[in-house]
Amino acid sequence: MRFHTPMNANLLHDLSDDIFKIVFEKSPGSLLIKGDAPRFTIVAASDTYLEVTASTRETIIGKGFFEAFPEDKTLTDDTNARVVFTKVVETGKKIYVPAYRFDVYSPDTKNSGIRYWSCNNTPILNADKKVVYILNTVVDITNEVTAREAVAENENRLRMATDAAAMATWDLGLRGLTFICSPRMNEIFGHPSDKQLPLETLQAQVDADDMKNVVLPAYNEALQTGKYLYEVKIHRADGLLRWIKTQGIVIYDDKKEPVRMLGTLIDITDNKRDEIRKNDFIAMASHELKTPLTSIKAYLQILSKKLGPTSDLFINSILQKANMQVNKMADLIHGFLDLSKLESGKLQLKIKPFDINKLIEDCIAETSLLSPGRTVKFEQKTELIVSADIEKISQVIDNFLSNAFKYSDKESPVLVSSTKNNGNLRVSVTDKGIGIKPKDQEKLFQRFYRVENDRTKNISGFGIGLYLASEIIQRHKGTIGVESKEAGGATFYFTLPIVE
Repeated sequence: MRFHTPMNANLLHDLSDDIFKIVFEKSPGSLLIKGDAPRFTIVAASDTYLEVTASTRETIIGKGFFEAFPEDKTLTDDTNARVVFTKVVETGKKIYVPAYRFDVYSPDTKNSGIRYWSCNNTPILNADKKVVYILNTVVDITNEVTAREAVAENENRLRMATDAAAMATWDLGLRGLTFICSPRMNEIFGHPSDKQLPLETLQAQVDADDMKNVVLPAYNEALQTGKYLYEVKIHRADGLLRWIKTQGIVIYDDKKEPVRMLGTLIDITDNKRDEIRKNDFIAMASHELKTPLTSIKAYLQILSKKLGPTSDLFINSILQKANMQVNKMADLIHGFLDLSKLESGKLQLKIKPFDINKLIEDCIAETSLLSPGRTVKFEQKTELIVSADIEKISQVIDNFLSNAFKYSDKESPVLVSSTKNNGNLRVSVTDKGIGIKPKDQEKLFQRFYRVENDRTKNISGFGIGLYLASEIIQRHKGTIGVESKEAGGATFYFTLPIVE
């Protein structure tokens, strides 16, 4: 029971004692106190009040408030019960205390539990406008207070974590384009940390090409997927060129409309420079290896022609195996060269129309030479024209076929299909091999990731084939994926848009 205006004491006399007792004792968390300062005698208590304070009527009715509930001398004037009650009596006005701590003793645990409360103290006036009673109504807000404290603690931990990682945080309101960022953001962009910069100032420092080709596409994609991630170059206020990485999430309203983006930003310049040096080394080493490897391959071809047809099975076998190893080495070198070009932004696509089914047949024929005896089923005969980089798409198909051969038994056939649906081409390669666990499927297209188990430990590879395939397909605005069950084979596929 809460009264929002001072209540007249005559109302109490209009009710019989029994009715008043029933009504009051069933009210939520209420205590009726006389205005006889400084004693403040307790007249009545509701069942809820007794329950939340672990009291009984026998122990508190007729006693002064501070006899029943010992005064906490540490409380401030704003929350000290004696001060609050005295002000109510003196002013005749209701006083609300939004939060205070009063621990309650539990007979079960024999300990006092930490509890937080809010309370209304409503004066009840007589005909002379004097306060004769105070209606003290309390609400247990322990859960709300502990929840706020937990949030504050989490925010403090987040600040400590971001500070330790030299990480900036940002908050972008999508409707009013409001922008708030931590002081670390200013430092990364080369500005003083003591003022809030507008978003336009920071955007102007992003490399123009990266803004067009990376930031804007990532923003539009985030509005659809809910996830925001990119790496770009920035030109600091002091003229230095740096690399940054930002990632975040999109917050939606109850109508599924995007309203905010929250995220973090970090300077990754040192990592990028290490990566560039590594890619330069890989490119240089791979380029240097191509020359002797090309010579070895030429020598093997000359030797094969020199010997001509021979009935010596041993010589034929050795030449065939030597050629296979040279081709494997060539594939690895080309993979590393593509990787270095990809990560340095130098991988260029040469788009032109071609028949995808003819390319698939050529890839099957070439790959089968390296795996004699394997059966590949591809029955698509109609012409299907797409516009793409034929060499790069060939590389993707070769990778799918090579993996299918590696991870399935020689006796089981590999199935290849190409279909057209809703303006998209889908090419898939299916094997009946060892399959892939769901936890590995999520990482298969990451750089250098390899599935490690007893059945794959003797299979060679560096884990860059599927990563390159993924990047190639993404640069063609297509999709790539895998469908598999452990021990149930796997289907690798990619899709490409078909321009009519």
